[in-house]
Amino acid sequence: MDTQLFIEGNILTGRDAPPSHYLFKIESFSLLSKAPLPKYTSNQFDAGGYKWKLSLYPSGDKQKDGEGFISIYLALTETSSFSSGWDVNVVFNFFILDQLQNKYIVVQEWIERRYHAMKTEWGITKFIDLEMFHNPLKGYLIDDTCVFGAEVFVVKSTFKGERLSMVKEPTTYFYTWKVSNFSTLSSDQYHYSMSFGDQKWQFGFNPRGVGEGKGSYISLYLFIPASSIPDSTKLFVNFILRVKDQMNGKDFLFQSTFIMCTQIF
Repeated sequence: MDTQLFIEGNILTGRDAPPSHYLFKIESFSLLSKAPLPKYTSNQFDAGGYKWKLSLYPSGDKQKDGEGFISIYLALTETSSFSSGWDVNVVFNFFILDQLQNKYIVVQEWIERRYHAMKTEWGITKFIDLEMFHNPLKGYLIDDTCVFGAEVFVVKSTFKGERLSMVKEPTTYFYTWKVSNFSTLSSDQYHYSMSFGDQKWQFGFNPRGVGEGKGSYISLYLFIPASSIPDSTKLFVNFILRVKDQMNGKDFLFQSTFIMCTQIF
């Protein structure tokens, strides 16, 4: 059975059933409130497929103007394995046990909160007034013992974004491709070199040209197989293509810089 109370402008609902996801019983609360640590963090618990912890400030979170209250927060843990751009949208609420009526009281503010890499903790700085909490007629603190709880419901989660990793001293590869019997090569297809380098680069060319260069130029390309690097990877590449002048030593050079995707370039 649910009951409703009206305390200091907030509608509070009391119910018989305990919180679904976590109960946090504190014995000797007075000793905890006098301890030098400003907060106590609970053990880890599971809810909605994620790992969570409760943080309780028995004398209030003074950095957020919570002095005179109990402050309570819900933190999402073990996020290091999440891909970049992740977020988790959550609806949660906190409970405190009225031990006189044996009912779990919750402030009715079921607001959706977004957890992400820059914000892994949400909560209520002024969860309950300490004067009210210590009032024996309220039943929140009996024999120096109190009980808090939490329910956590994941609305949706998304993982999107990308990671940029730059190499300070990238490897430079040199490769020479000698093409024999050039005049006999078919112009209906590309011709490929052997692969070279860790990413298995290849040269490819058409002896009669393709596209705008068809019939007037040699078309020369640098390729990388899509299987050589992970999906959706981009490579920043600085390269030089050289056609050797075997008579006078005046080689023809083409130098460029591109950001390449995991396709043929």
